[in-house]
Amino acid sequence: MKLGIDISERTVSRMMPKKKVPPSQTWKTFLDNHLKDLVSIDFFTVPTATFRVLFVMIILAHQRRRVIHFNVTEHPTASWTAEQMVQAFPENTAPRFLVRDRDSIYGKHFRDRVPSLGIEEVITAPRSPWQNPLAVRIIGSIRRECLDHVVVLDEKHLKRILTCYLRYYHKARTHLSLEKDAPEPREIQPPNLGPVVAVPEVGGLHHRYERRAA
Repeated sequence: MKLGIDISERTVSRMMPKKKVPPSQTWKTFLDNHLKDLVSIDFFTVPTATFRVLFVMIILAHQRRRVIHFNVTEHPTASWTAEQMVQAFPENTAPRFLVRDRDSIYGKHFRDRVPSLGIEEVITAPRSPWQNPLAVRIIGSIRRECLDHVVVLDEKHLKRILTCYLRYYHKARTHLSLEKDAPEPREIQPPNLGPVVAVPEVGGLHHRYERRAA
């Protein structure tokens, strides 16, 4: 039925739904393609028994889910955070990319120091923690598997707890993404080594299992 209205072909083309062109590379593709070259940095807070708030910084390597470096402070600054990067990557061991969020802790001193190490910053979108998924996961694991079960007394106590947990995390805790291996690959123990025994870790919160001669 004609309505007596002439509409040009160009007008019609503008009104037609347009097919969205996907970006040349999705965020997940970028993370997957540069797995060996990526590390993430993030902070989380821990309250103490005396109601102080401590800040924990972690630097995580994507390839084997290893925590390369961590430290604790009550007063984090851009200068302190930049110094942690220097300690984490001495003598030309720096990765190619560093994934981080837009927290103000990464101030000018940090932004000036990181490129001098040969590292390119990859900054996530605002309010998008899913773009730094491995850092979010390790922080969640630390809370659920360790810190939710202890009362932290002070900075020194927290460092000792985290050192103990990360020793277990690297040598015994399995990951599906690592084919149920730990960040530090474990040797396969044949049955002739003896029965399986449980070895307490992290003050008995967790156990690792290995074969030992009777």
